[in-house]
Amino acid sequence: MTDSVTMQRIAASLPSRHRANSRLKYYGLAAICAALGFLALMLVVIVAEGSTAFKQTTIALDVEFDPQKIDPKGTSDPEVIRKGDFQGLVKESLRRAFPEVKGRQDKRELYSMVSSGAGFELREMVLNDPSLIGRTETVWLLASDDIDMVAKGRISREGESETRRVSDQQLGWYDDLEAVERLDSRFNKLFFTSGDSREPELAGVLGAVMGSFYALLVCLLLAFPLGVMASIYLEEFAPKNKWTELIEVNINNLAAVPSIVFGLLGLAMFLGLMGLPRSAPLVGGMVLALMTLPTIVIAGRAAIKAVPPSIKQGAMALGASPVQAVFQQVLPLAMPGMLTGTIIGMAQALGESAPLLMIGMVAFIVDVPSSVVDPATALPVQVYIWADSPERAFVEKTSAAIMVLLVFLMCMNILAVYLRKRFEKSW
Repeated sequence: MTDSVTMQRIAASLPSRHRANSRLKYYGLAAICAALGFLALMLVVIVAEGSTAFKQTTIALDVEFDPQKIDPKGTSDPEVIRKGDFQGLVKESLRRAFPEVKGRQDKRELYSMVSSGAGFELREMVLNDPSLIGRTETVWLLASDDIDMVAKGRISREGESETRRVSDQQLGWYDDLEAVERLDSRFNKLFFTSGDSREPELAGVLGAVMGSFYALLVCLLLAFPLGVMASIYLEEFAPKNKWTELIEVNINNLAAVPSIVFGLLGLAMFLGLMGLPRSAPLVGGMVLALMTLPTIVIAGRAAIKAVPPSIKQGAMALGASPVQAVFQQVLPLAMPGMLTGTIIGMAQALGESAPLLMIGMVAFIVDVPSSVVDPATALPVQVYIWADSPERAFVEKTSAAIMVLLVFLMCMNILAVYLRKRFEKSW
């Protein structure tokens, strides 16, 4: 009697249990879809905003390379050419293109249609080909950021001119240039080959990329060997007592410490106490190594634990010492997991900006660093700097820099997955 009643109750509860299981499945599916939707939305917004940064508007001008302004004595000396008035050549070309412009204010507006770096472009052209001196050539020069934004539709042509960064007169000149096919949109190679600049059309990410590269290189050289050796010692050789337990607890806690705390530590130790150069990738890499080290140690210990004890025991049974068994048998088998943890930790370090801000890598650096001690910034810090700039053109630069950063992170994570799949063994 009791068994039949119990079976009836179980049978009566089955529909509700099935409905609960279905709801749980749908809730999980909805959560995954929502997460993917937000991720897709973020990527669409970033790509839509930043893809235009890979194109740059150029203006064709008939430039007369006047020898009197470039090389008066005709010596073709590069030092003399570098001192030439190339910006004056750009202004003369604009005045010839628009001879009706007479007033000082009108000329100032006309000159501002071309990038302030146009003179440097002409200088590099003459330095590479001195035969241009004395000739008149049609040259495509960078437009200013405001004209570029008009060409890309980022600045509206509607409304009062006082509320726009581009005047009605400049819009008229823009239309005249477009009518005679003197405007073109070309690949923005400066974005990948130059450092930061106050002018948006001249700003690039190469300085930040090299700063991140040098910082990650220092981080890898410091954190990887220390992390591997620490994980081997703690897992294979350290005595199991309260001191090692205390060390393990602190390592786990350090992995959860906010990154800005490591920046404060680097500011006090590396800059204040040791006197290392400020804003240098050397210091940035050392700070990132401190932040990444707990992650590598934890991943290394997990990789060592995943190796069957029989591997070490078999090696020792054949006469190997404990050190030989660990370094010749256990470590090679655990290395894929260690490398995976290291790459994930490095990817996390690549996206960090807070500790780098504390050690001065937020400074405005124009030159591309050539060593770990040169002043530099990093990709996430460059994103922060551009996002804080008032010019409209820096908005697309910010999104484009985020795209570059995401590509680096994706490559590092793909490499981690490949190493795990390539060398991982099942026991």
